Amino acid sequence: MNIKITVDRIEGDKAVLKTADGQTVIWPKDDLPENLHDGLVLVFEISSQEEFEKKDKQKAKDILNEILDIKP
Repeated sequence: MNIKITVDRIEGDKAVLKTADGQTVIWPKDDLPENLHDGLVLVFEISSQEEFEKKDKQKAKDILNEILDIKP
């Protein structure tokens, strides 16, 4: 699941983020992209550890297949 969150403002070392339904999230600025600025839309991907590992393994397989020029 992906969630879009907009940077509302930056306060010191924190970013104030707003969700589509108006909720506020405070997040460490250093844990966000370097080009951070007011109005920037961020996309957070939320998944279980199992889903993450499955996608990660598939990505690794795809890269190896590309390097070895193997067609699936």
